[in-house]
Amino acid sequence: MVPWPSVSVIISAAAAQKSLPNALKAIAEQDYPGDIEVVVAAADKSTAQVAKDHEVIVIDNPSRHTPVGLNLAARASTGAILVRVDAHSVIPSDYIRRVVDCLMRTNADNVGGRQVPIGATFVETAIAAAMSSRFGAGDARYRIGGQPGPTDTVYLGAFRRSVFDRLGGFDERFLRNQDYEFNHRIRASGGVIWFDPEIAVAYRPRPSLPALGSQYFQYGRWKRFFARSHDWSLRPRQWAPPLLVLTLVGSLIGSIWWKWLLAVPALYVLELIAIGLASLPRLGAPALLMPVALLVMHVSWGIGFLLGQIRDR
Repeated sequence: MVPWPSVSVIISAAAAQKSLPNALKAIAEQDYPGDIEVVVAAADKSTAQVAKDHEVIVIDNPSRHTPVGLNLAARASTGAILVRVDAHSVIPSDYIRRVVDCLMRTNADNVGGRQVPIGATFVETAIAAAMSSRFGAGDARYRIGGQPGPTDTVYLGAFRRSVFDRLGGFDERFLRNQDYEFNHRIRASGGVIWFDPEIAVAYRPRPSLPALGSQYFQYGRWKRFFARSHDWSLRPRQWAPPLLVLTLVGSLIGSIWWKWLLAVPALYVLELIAIGLASLPRLGAPALLMPVALLVMHVSWGIGFLLGQIRDR
């Protein structure tokens, strides 16, 4: 049998002193039969101390930027396989074994699976349901699931060091969307991103609607920067929010002269309400807030995209 390759888990962490212990504990409990090292690029002293207490490799990341931290961690590591883990995530005990096995079976350049939003409060449960619904995530398989096979991006991801070196790592201009941009360059170079629905990681959504709005505004803003940097190579699901915002604003302005245009935002709101009501048997009371969460996601992402990134980094 071919021996299991060595693995380096890379984490970029900032203000993660509360969540990082759980993330590191989950890594320590992996059932992977090969060697694992963990490298944390810490943006602050508290986070660095937590990492040191768990006896992992710690690298300073004074920039506090995620892609910079990932690059620092990767370049300080020694494993043949790089496994990206978020400081706020808790991977299941079989996660590393599954992603490495998938890499070896498929010969893909990057593999990963589903992000599974799980809320602990009323608001978080509604946001989690919105994030994992097709109306909130479009055709993004890492959010809604689907058949295994090639895709455009995955949650977190695991890739060979040779792929990281060949592409020069993460683009440090992308303070958001760095994973999607990295995967885009893999695909542009002829590589394959492989989605496995059996690989899943729980994700704690934002705790409030304003925090959700800020998150999705940044997503849209940095997706505009990605589009400018890569010849506007966007998927249909990524055009939907800005087109929705333009349609809603246009219909509201146009309704000053043509009242019937108010039917456009009315139909949109009715569709959101219908989605929430349809989820009521499964979710209970949080389903009533789900339409508001969807509205915040759509509009915030769309406005962020339309305003765009002010300048290149």
